[in-house]
Amino acid sequence: MSKETLSWLNANTLIGFTDKRGTAWHYRAGLQGTEPNHYPGPIPVEDVKRRLFGWEALSRPIYVEDPVTGGLAEIPERQAIVRSDTGHVMGIFSDGYEPHPYVEWLITTIGRLLDDDLSIGSAGLLRGGAVAWVSVEVPETIRTPEGVEFRPHLFGATSFDGSLATTFKRAVTNVVCDNTMAAGLAERGQQVKIKHSKYSKLRLEEARDALSIVHQVADDFSAQVRRLCETDVSDRQWRSFLDAFAPLPEERGRSWTLAANKRENLQRLWRHDDRVAPWAGTGWGVMQAVNTYTHHGQKVRGACRAERNLLRAVTGGFDDLDRETLRLLEQVLDRPVPVPAA
Repeated sequence: MSKETLSWLNANTLIGFTDKRGTAWHYRAGLQGTEPNHYPGPIPVEDVKRRLFGWEALSRPIYVEDPVTGGLAEIPERQAIVRSDTGHVMGIFSDGYEPHPYVEWLITTIGRLLDDDLSIGSAGLLRGGAVAWVSVEVPETIRTPEGVEFRPHLFGATSFDGSLATTFKRAVTNVVCDNTMAAGLAERGQQVKIKHSKYSKLRLEEARDALSIVHQVADDFSAQVRRLCETDVSDRQWRSFLDAFAPLPEERGRSWTLAANKRENLQRLWRHDDRVAPWAGTGWGVMQAVNTYTHHGQKVRGACRAERNLLRAVTGGFDDLDRETLRLLEQVLDRPVPVPAA
């Protein structure tokens, strides 16, 4: 069962620009309450502050029962980070841990990093509020001549449970499948990470240089799509790719069944799914099949799909996935597939 219920996702995530990309996969009209979480255009900053970040992360001392006196003894040099509105304990840390307040780091800082014509496209809370993200996007969806629609954005995320450093990262959302994809395959996408330490601060000018500008992602990604669409992949080469990506063990058993199911799902996407089939027979189709399967088809253990996808987007897991897919494709084709530098 998902850690994040549908009720939570409909109340604690905000989705913008739905006129451009449709509703999120978790949207349920009956769970929206009196205030829908979907916006046809950009999400107002004040709505993010009020609906998601209208509480504080407080540092509180930790006590244990004294076995001698039966009273409470404070644990030195330790602190709990709790929600001011619910008292929910989000994490326990040493006294050197420095919380990064959501409004300050995910709204004010992003606003100082970026241009005025960029707007909030999504924001949300996971793990009882212990993880948060804000995505800032260009207003218009970009469509390449090959029919690929995407939205470049800057993704900011942080946590109060120790699972994430505060991270700012360039990324791309593929509209047809609502997937996060690598903004650049030639090298690791630009990102900035700041530890939750009293001595670790964000230097804005260095961050701007590292992240470049969000608008540049559009040119880089469009060129990347074009090159992959120009790369032919025959039926035989597609079968060879499946052999490399999901090899079947010699003996039947659980591993064989898992690999066979993965291959079957990929083949279905390749042949029959509108998110992939229009580009079957190309390198872009291969990228789409693997990325879409991982986002929406692969089994998720120990977390909900939304949480898993968010964390992979922030930590670079989807960048690594796309680059590994490209490496296997080049291995099957026995030649490099040049892509633009990120």
